[in-house]
Amino acid sequence: MPERTSYDAVIVGGGHNGLVAAAYLARAGRSVLVLERLDHTGGAAVSTRAFAGTDARLSRYSYLVSLLPPKIVQDLGLRFAVRKRTVSSYTPAVRDGRPTGLLVGGGDARTRTAFAELTGSDREFTAWQDFYGRTRRLAERVFPTLTEPLPSRDALRARIDDDALWHALFERPLGELVEETFTDDLVRGVVLTDALIGTFATAHDPSLRQNRCFLYHVIGGGTGDWDVPIGGMGALTDALADAARGAGAEIVTGCEVTGIATDGRTAEVTCDRGTVGARRVLVNAAPRELARLLGEEPPPPAEGAQLKVNMLLTRLPRLRDTRVDPREAFSGTFHIAEGYRQLEDAYQQAASGALPAAPPSEIYCHSLTDPSILGADLVRQGYQTLTLFGLHAPARLFTADTAEKAPTRDRLLAATLAELDTHLAEPLADCLAHDADGRPCTEARSPLDLDRELGLPGGNIFHRDLAFPYAEPADDPAGDTVAARWGVATSRPTVLLCGAGAPRGGGVSGIPGHNAAMAVLEEGRVAH
Repeated sequence: MPERTSYDAVIVGGGHNGLVAAAYLARAGRSVLVLERLDHTGGAAVSTRAFAGTDARLSRYSYLVSLLPPKIVQDLGLRFAVRKRTVSSYTPAVRDGRPTGLLVGGGDARTRTAFAELTGSDREFTAWQDFYGRTRRLAERVFPTLTEPLPSRDALRARIDDDALWHALFERPLGELVEETFTDDLVRGVVLTDALIGTFATAHDPSLRQNRCFLYHVIGGGTGDWDVPIGGMGALTDALADAARGAGAEIVTGCEVTGIATDGRTAEVTCDRGTVGARRVLVNAAPRELARLLGEEPPPPAEGAQLKVNMLLTRLPRLRDTRVDPREAFSGTFHIAEGYRQLEDAYQQAASGALPAAPPSEIYCHSLTDPSILGADLVRQGYQTLTLFGLHAPARLFTADTAEKAPTRDRLLAATLAELDTHLAEPLADCLAHDADGRPCTEARSPLDLDRELGLPGGNIFHRDLAFPYAEPADDPAGDTVAARWGVATSRPTVLLCGAGAPRGGGVSGIPGHNAAMAVLEEGRVAH
């Protein structure tokens, strides 16, 4: 621990949101201490050499950037950039006994042709253009609110100014809109996937959790684009740590916080190295961990629902659909077993306790857009990375797995890669690189692995179910306060939530960190 015994702000957790808050507060002249349990900062937004003896630095847990506001990059002077993908997605299929697929990207004319070849008419392409035109207008209106005080429901509805779209996305199950808009099963499935990333739900789930997930996947940056972080995801959190330290924040790693105590005016944070005082404590951890630190009852259990896989290949595999270059297909999001009916079947099978017979997943190749994550020798030899995100893999399926023995995870990985192989002209195994010990360069993580490694409750990548980006009564546990207005309040006035579990959290965005810092700074102005 540092020699200082008290700070204006102590931040629990050195993930990207904690680092954003630290940088803002330190730049405003506040004394800031960040305490991180792991031996490095970054949390889930890190880059790692995952395979022994290979010079490949993969974004290990989180892959793409959409929700990070350019405002944060500019405000903090970050040396960080993203690169756009020319292809949005490729979805292989079999129609009339022959391999085909849907490539979205490369310009409107090319995409129109791809839709027509798959469906036999222009209808689906026209519906697609209209649908995503409306979601883009929604994004332009909603995204700027994420770094403002939390609007009321009525205020956000007025800002969107499209009652039909509001009703479809905020009040009715998303499946109704998808089915009204599109007729082709494959097209419906491609649209629905954005509602199921890390979210175990059906298209018609009455809870609307699928709607909330969809919303956050189409509003990023005011465009809905998902971009590639240059240098890998760790480039962002390294830049944030540098910005925080450069502004004067102190960062201590390898220091696990064990408790937070508060008298309502100030607080004390206890870790395995001692206790330090704070005017405000910002918790960049899940609500479950916040409750544990405060000695409160934990919130209802959260559950993640994904399989995360990192791979290193000596070359990209050839496709059965010979009309498409693998370099294009894998540079966007490559959808596997994600037709509309396939997604529903996979959900029902997993809900009954069985592994999906055709596990749905999506894949992309970071190194096609940004080869800087590979060493020069690997680039010359044509090596590529693949990252796979499996859907409908709820934590409940993996309860028998342990850190040492994970048969369910391994069986699901094998089934997922086998499903991919059905669309390849050669087995993926023939393209896998091998590490220095001769093992295939494949690394898989189940929801329970993510819980053990990162403290994500049940492996939930959002820390808990996502919330619509407007104020709910539950967002105001401490009354009408500055922290509540910014959506970062907890039951204790001196403790703020700045992690992904805050309203408007989830994803690599820095938004909860920004909003918690703004609340602290506004409180200071009010106090004076």
